[in-house]
Amino acid sequence: MGSTKIKNIGIMVSGDVKNPLLKADALLIKDGKIAKWGNNVEIPDSEAEKIIDAGGMALTPGLIDSHCHVVLMDYTPRQNQIGFLASELHGGVTTVISAGEVHLPGRPNDPAGIKALAILAAKSFSKFRPGGMKVIGGGVILEPGLVEKDFEEMAKEGVRVVGEIGLGKIKQPDDAAPMVKWAKKYGMTVMMHTGGTSIPGSSTVTADQVIATDPDIVAHINGGPTAIPLEEAKKLIDKTELTLEFVHCGNPKMAVEVAKIINEKGLYHRVIIGNDAPSGTGVVPLGILRVMNLISSLGDIPPEMAVCMATGNTAKVHKLNRGFIKEGFEADLILMDAPMGSVGDDLLSAIKAGDNPAVAMVLVDGEVVVTKSRNTPPPKRKANIIK
Repeated sequence: MGSTKIKNIGIMVSGDVKNPLLKADALLIKDGKIAKWGNNVEIPDSEAEKIIDAGGMALTPGLIDSHCHVVLMDYTPRQNQIGFLASELHGGVTTVISAGEVHLPGRPNDPAGIKALAILAAKSFSKFRPGGMKVIGGGVILEPGLVEKDFEEMAKEGVRVVGEIGLGKIKQPDDAAPMVKWAKKYGMTVMMHTGGTSIPGSSTVTADQVIATDPDIVAHINGGPTAIPLEEAKKLIDKTELTLEFVHCGNPKMAVEVAKIINEKGLYHRVIIGNDAPSGTGVVPLGILRVMNLISSLGDIPPEMAVCMATGNTAKVHKLNRGFIKEGFEADLILMDAPMGSVGDDLLSAIKAGDNPAVAMVLVDGEVVVTKSRNTPPPKRKANIIK
């Protein structure tokens, strides 16, 4: 893969809520991993085979969409659209995580079919990268008849996620909780639908049901698309340590109200960001950026924390070796800036102002996969590959 140096970086966001802004203007990539970061003089140009001049833009980890209803290939039967994942890559999303292949026509709900679909999706997406994007496929939907051995088998075959509990016939805590324990035992990350009914066959899920089931992630605390009452959200914030997910295809007022509580309490480490698309709301290539803008501009979340919520926080709960600017982590990175015409002077001030950032360049495993976003406005500054 070789080596690449990125220099003249104006802002470097680490992805780590404990230390979100790094005092550095250069970064070195070797063999697809972050080798080191620091001052430009500490990383000589001679160490790199390729050099990218960031032109004063911000460098962040690639965004991670924590909630995507993929099926197979870069196609969604929900919206009958091809290329939606590659389009999201142009919104700075370098990893997408399946919340369940629930939109597959004729989706099986027997144990053999459930396992087969999850394993197929996991294995297919482990090799297929739309536009260069990484997809964690195979979000198994819980249905009656699954036993512990099934979770052990799926985990061995690469299934890493339990999709939204509540989308299948397993809905109540008494039925779901044992399966959740089995899934966690074999290293899976567990999501649970929260709020009103989203599609035919799903159900309304309350805070008490979530608490009794004990997933890892409270899927779409601001609704998918219908939100739980604010008091229910407060219960999940105050009475649990669960990861809380904001989504684009949800209730924006609820997102803002919950974001303000998160900011007041300083609970930045508990929030992740997803799209919850494709869905009836549609396909949203810039959904992650728009949620970052929403919770920062109206919900008072510091913009650098919003970036961390969309990167390192999600990587941590899903146990991924990416999402942070740290040595040894996968070099999935974005160069972003304030868009032309924004009142913001740079990435962070543009997010705080509510403007969509301009994605100027996207790297996956240190390789440039986007040099000009087809979905965001153009940036104020310019990045160049100079060697």
